[in-house]
Amino acid sequence: MLRLRPLAIALLLSSAPAIAANKPTSIAAADLETAAHLRDQALHDDTAYDFVAGITTEVGPRLAAGPNDAKGREWTIAKFHAFGFDKVWTEPVTYPKWVRRSEHGEILAPHAQPLVLAALGYSAGTPAGGLDAEVVGFPTLDAFKAADPASVRGKIVYVGARMHAHRDGRDYGIGSAVRTGGPAIASHKGAAAFLLRSAGTDDNRLPHTGVTDFTGATPIPAAALSSPDADLLERMLAAGKPVTIHLALDCGVEGEYTGANVIAELRGSKKPDEYFVMGGHLDSWDPGTGAIDDAAGVAIAAGAAKLIAGLPKRPARSIRVVAFANEESGLFGGKAYAQAHKAEIAKAVLGSESDAGADRIWKITASVKPQARDAVAQIAAVLQPLGIEYDASEPGNGGSDLSAVHAVGMAAVSLHQDATRYFDWHHSANDTLDKIDPEQLRQNVAAYVVTAYLAAQAEGDFGSKPGAWANEHE
Repeated sequence: MLRLRPLAIALLLSSAPAIAANKPTSIAAADLETAAHLRDQALHDDTAYDFVAGITTEVGPRLAAGPNDAKGREWTIAKFHAFGFDKVWTEPVTYPKWVRRSEHGEILAPHAQPLVLAALGYSAGTPAGGLDAEVVGFPTLDAFKAADPASVRGKIVYVGARMHAHRDGRDYGIGSAVRTGGPAIASHKGAAAFLLRSAGTDDNRLPHTGVTDFTGATPIPAAALSSPDADLLERMLAAGKPVTIHLALDCGVEGEYTGANVIAELRGSKKPDEYFVMGGHLDSWDPGTGAIDDAAGVAIAAGAAKLIAGLPKRPARSIRVVAFANEESGLFGGKAYAQAHKAEIAKAVLGSESDAGADRIWKITASVKPQARDAVAQIAAVLQPLGIEYDASEPGNGGSDLSAVHAVGMAAVSLHQDATRYFDWHHSANDTLDKIDPEQLRQNVAAYVVTAYLAAQAEGDFGSKPGAWANEHE
């Protein structure tokens, strides 16, 4: 019989966590079979579509801190209870209360024309009666950054950068940079107001709103023009005559508001304190009804969890669904969740958020420890019949709100949706239920139910721990 001295036993025990951390994560063949069954079941399940139809019909737009903020939250709590989650709770999230009352714009000279526009989140209002000012235009944000402040002081700045449609939605980086950063730069340069071509890929006469960031700057009136109206303004500017616009925005920040993240959980059978987390954001902009951005994301996660709840036996780990508060105006829900749960981040074994509409998922990427790569490949193999490819070279941050949770240490998987059509409708009055293809939505649910179930059943972890991904993008 082998006898170990006390020192040897202590050394062996102290090395156990390191040995466990380096052990490859794997998924049993029986669990892969169950996941394939769930995948096929999801392709014939309309729970997610019914969720989106319900919230967009019965609640409608859910502007953060707006009239439907609490109504949408209570609707979701009731729905989560109806889906059979073991626990449903809320966690408070506080953020500025921005209010939109009215908006109007028109070209006064050289040729009078009405303008279709939308105020941006955190925009200041114009003085009573509006403001009249000459417009100075720039083709790109960089061109505007290089401008002499004297050339824009007291004027309305217009930046006309244009987005084009791509499956990976990469041009949103162009549009969102102009929208979020342009108004503060205009404020620093002394401009009276700021306009941009909408951050969208359509040619409809419908503007796309969205948040701007005045951190460190005095807020000024800021709005997005519909694409045809941006074309109109650019034609007038190109003619060389001074262009004057009347702008009247009744909007602004009115103190603070406390909303909440809505969280639901199916308790695991063996490791209930560990969990896979997924979700979407509950708030939306107010011109549309928030169907693709992002009722669909919450619905996909809830629909996937409901299928798992119907299994004869719960997976080993818990399944957690989060409907995040106020993503649109600064990831407030995700940041609050990350702050509240960072001490237990190792228990969030893996996470993914859906926030790019409802069209087909075409790619999976992940940020996991090296010893978990084979397990991700196993998940990807079950996803492959759905037309989803695995890119092992690209990291995954988990999605918009979960990127904040990933930043404090959660391992992450990203299920990339086809964004070719998404920015035609995003943040506009066209974000409505009819833009959702039920078949494509079901494919999303199938991808999430596979990922959630297999992550919850995996033997071993995926690398979640405090600070795990701090140097990922360096």
